[in-house]
Amino acid sequence: MFEDELGPDPIAQFDAWYREAGTDAVCLVTASAAAEPAGRMVLLKGHGEKGFDFYTNFDSAKGRDLAENPQAALVFHWLPHRQVRVAGNVTRIDDEEATAYWRNRPRASQLSAWASRQSEVVDSRQALEDRVAELNDRFPGDVPKPPFWGGFRIAPESIEFWHHREDRLHDRLRYRRDGGQPGWVRERLAP
Repeated sequence: MFEDELGPDPIAQFDAWYREAGTDAVCLVTASAAAEPAGRMVLLKGHGEKGFDFYTNFDSAKGRDLAENPQAALVFHWLPHRQVRVAGNVTRIDDEEATAYWRNRPRASQLSAWASRQSEVVDSRQALEDRVAELNDRFPGDVPKPPFWGGFRIAPESIEFWHHREDRLHDRLRYRRDGGQPGWVRERLAP
């Protein structure tokens, strides 16, 4: 992978690789105010010039981390030979946009979001299923978006593209913001 094979816009380059990969799974890495790191898989639900979007319970472990320390990283690993790392500042997606996304979720996913106090200890699987049944009765029509649920957007400060090579001289090209200047600086990193 040579510099001239990647364009000047890392979002466009990400989009090309993302479409080829065909998966929304990504490792989200956060850290608490005490700098305790945590990684977990989430689903990417949008990306573009504004950033990379995912949705969750604001009271979950990741939601609490992001409230305390609004920075995160994403790691996409697409076998057999590609990886993309994104790092940046995180903000909440506005409620109007989150509600529009919520309305397109399957009903079962909506009920599960209400039922689950994500990251908290539960008595049993049956307790979760009973709670979903209660909510199904409570909301016979449309399921409203819970006030504790919504989206986060990572505004990238850096995006790194890694391409595997058998000789271990892997290609690493990083795009980074340059002190508030418009556009991106592209640079090759040693493998």
